[in-house]
Amino acid sequence: MITADDLDRALRLSLDVLEQASPDGWDANAGSLEWTCWETVEHLADDLFAYAAQLGPRTPPRDREVPFLWERRRPGGPANVIYADRSAGPAGLLEVLDSCGALLVAMVRCTPPDVRSHHGFGLSDPAGFAAMGAVEILVHTHDLAAGLGLDWEPPSDLCAGVLTRLFSDAPEGDPWKVLLWCTGRGELPGRPRLTEWRWDGSVRNQRM
Repeated sequence: MITADDLDRALRLSLDVLEQASPDGWDANAGSLEWTCWETVEHLADDLFAYAAQLGPRTPPRDREVPFLWERRRPGGPANVIYADRSAGPAGLLEVLDSCGALLVAMVRCTPPDVRSHHGFGLSDPAGFAAMGAVEILVHTHDLAAGLGLDWEPPSDLCAGVLTRLFSDAPEGDPWKVLLWCTGRGELPGRPRLTEWRWDGSVRNQRM
């Protein structure tokens, strides 16, 4: 199980790396994505905010997303609720990420484990949203590190926990390399890079 502590750890590790980036590199593309590094951080912050928001209502919706208005700033850019003020610079951008991540950590901590809420990849519980937040952090920090020229290799136990919860059919191997393969970001011996993929965030082997 991925816990609130695990999610917070992933967030801290990501921020520690991203804070090392040059201030003039944020408009480069994030790895293989068609988004800039700045847009990718906004997307990541938006994901973490949205996951927290799904757990927030007194009766979380089981068949739809909480109806915030998502908008794109440019064709092909990410559709977000959350955007950072460019005048605040990279430090402000990372503060937005830190804040949105903290919201999800807090919601995972305080939401009863029997609560269920909608996600397009399966009706999920607080631990599932923690795992989904963690995988977003781990793989998008990989994208950002590639675009910003930084080193990033998260701890194996975090990667293994995400794989166990979200990718139950994942092959054996180094958890980080397997996670990159499962999310279309790498190859494994005898296995081509995936062009389509999704996780399963549903609550398995538990009563709904």
